[in-house]
Amino acid sequence: MSNTPEVAYQVLARKYRPETFADLVGQEAMVRTLKNAFAADRIAHAFVMTGIRGTGKTTTARIIAKGLNCIGPDGTGGATTDPCGVCDPCRAIAEGRHVDVMEMDAASRTGVGDIREIIESVHYRAASARYKIYIIDEVHMLSTSAFNALLKTLEEPPPHVKFIFATTEIRKVPVTVLSRCQRFDLRRIEPEVMIALLRKIAAGEKAQINDAALALITRAAEGSARDATSLLDQAISHGVGETTAEQVRAMLGLADRGRVLDLFDLVMKGDAASALAELSAQYADGADPMAVLRDLAEITHWISVIKITPEAADDPTVPPDERARGLDMASRLPMRVLSRMWQMLLKALEEVSLAPNAMMAAEMAVIRLTHVSDLPDPETLIRQLRDAPRPPQGGGGGGNAGGAPAGGGAPGGSRGPAGGGSGGGAVHGVTAYGAATAVAMAPGVGVYARFEQVVDLIREKRDMKLLYEVESGLQLARYSPGRIEFQPTKDAPPDLAARLGARLQTWTGVRWGVSVVSDGGAQTIAETRDADLIAARAEAMKNPLVQAVMAAFPGAKIAEIRSAQEIVAQAAAEALPEVEDEWDPFEEE
Repeated sequence: MSNTPEVAYQVLARKYRPETFADLVGQEAMVRTLKNAFAADRIAHAFVMTGIRGTGKTTTARIIAKGLNCIGPDGTGGATTDPCGVCDPCRAIAEGRHVDVMEMDAASRTGVGDIREIIESVHYRAASARYKIYIIDEVHMLSTSAFNALLKTLEEPPPHVKFIFATTEIRKVPVTVLSRCQRFDLRRIEPEVMIALLRKIAAGEKAQINDAALALITRAAEGSARDATSLLDQAISHGVGETTAEQVRAMLGLADRGRVLDLFDLVMKGDAASALAELSAQYADGADPMAVLRDLAEITHWISVIKITPEAADDPTVPPDERARGLDMASRLPMRVLSRMWQMLLKALEEVSLAPNAMMAAEMAVIRLTHVSDLPDPETLIRQLRDAPRPPQGGGGGGNAGGAPAGGGAPGGSRGPAGGGSGGGAVHGVTAYGAATAVAMAPGVGVYARFEQVVDLIREKRDMKLLYEVESGLQLARYSPGRIEFQPTKDAPPDLAARLGARLQTWTGVRWGVSVVSDGGAQTIAETRDADLIAARAEAMKNPLVQAVMAAFPGAKIAEIRSAQEIVAQAAAEALPEVEDEWDPFEEE
């Protein structure tokens, strides 16, 4: 029996981790800057690497550490961007055992005490290397006090000390720290570069995987090399022989993109039954309803983008047949429909995530999407209404036979209170009878010489319900201090007279006579006040376009009417004030 220990399997993300800048893919700008800095001996004392997960932040930090401490195969080399990988410092750093390269995880060591250890150790020279290097991963997790404690050392470290920070949340790092570091933003890896990297790794592993499967992995990785290599590792284990796109799709729990395009097409056609059948079929085949809706949103975004910029369709991760279908849909679907689809899908994704049954919520979302697919946009609707035949005008000859008076007033408009002057002012004024008897009234009532003063009293007492009923349901026939006669409107409450008399007696201490008459009432206060608005609405109803809208939407009402002058005045009031003689620091004197 052999005593040789078995070599543990190493995942592809670690096995193919870049060892030099030449192996680092997709970060050409950063590599060029660092190479020039090393060549000119302009190496900063602190670096901060930021970017999404899996783009090489910690890997770059280790490559810099190796380059700073590499001594070459013969032991005489200096700092370089092409570390040899065979000298003792290079091998020790690669294996994570170099005593002068300290790597700290800020997610687990966030306090001032952890930073104090660094501050106290920086004064001692490196034990065996050229530089003492501190690599702090996820540096944004440090506490505010820890950041403050590090500032002075970070600003003026000893010549033999270098700091390298890595973070995915650069906004959480204080600006006082960023200003002391040289910052590098690592980009997402482009699809073409990612596919080439995966193809190279698959060849090195002697694994067979077709290009469609690599495209699916690249799309799922979202620009992260670590995610892509991990998914490739899983796909190679999942497949038997050649790994196909169908196997990768099943592994990732994705719906067939071609079938999602079919579902998208059915939704856009408004075919609810076929769309629900397709969704159920995909669900039966193992697709997650949330993933299907997410794919629909992705397709909506993709079609919208290629509608604006057709060159975006030349994506290497998109097969030619899908590219052709996307270009065809982009040419047929208006942007307003795509924008509405996007907004509704965002709402649907939120509902599915909260619903007790995801499939039911997804089906309801598909039903809504199909029903609004053929709704016209506002511009098209207005054009249809404008071009539609006008509704027939009623009445003929302008007669008003059998109808109410055109002015909307009570029948027999001249039958107002005695002594009434012109217009509605006399309706609410003191009548001749009231003037004759006002002197005989008690002092508590004599102060209410006009009916408007009674209304002001109700408003002052803040009885809003009674105030509304008096203004809208009381057609005044006769008034004198202490006595009110009115004709109620059809919507007035039957006990209005009794409640009004009781309230006035409570407030004034004098008994009021409030009685109801069958005719002779003038316009209500609300009608008098809203006469202009009523006239404007009546005028608006004569507009053929408004008539067409009312015919198209039964039950619709005119909510508000604003003149052009009012719109201009509102815009002027909401506009920012113009600042005169503002000082311009760049203006030449």
